[in-house]
Amino acid sequence: MRMTVQTSRRSKNRGQGMTEYIIIVALIAVAAIGVYNLFGATVRNQTASMAAALGGDSGSADSANKLATKNGKGAADEAKEVKGLENFSSAAAVKPK
Repeated sequence: MRMTVQTSRRSKNRGQGMTEYIIIVALIAVAAIGVYNLFGATVRNQTASMAAALGGDSGSADSANKLATKNGKGAADEAKEVKGLENFSSAAAVKPK
């Protein structure tokens, strides 16, 4: 009987630890998705700039770098805007660029 109780407690503790780990991973994933939505265009343009520079196309790399800088500034400006329930529909709308 004693062995069964100890084994049950260990199993319960392992399950609790796994649940906490899954919650933390889920929160990190949600945060990463939010950051990517905010800075996604900037990241894509910077990656394109690096790829073009590695390929030897400096003109394409410069234009991609300028576009990344422009999108980064736009994302920073958008992040500074106050968003609340009074302007929820305008903040949730996708803005074409």
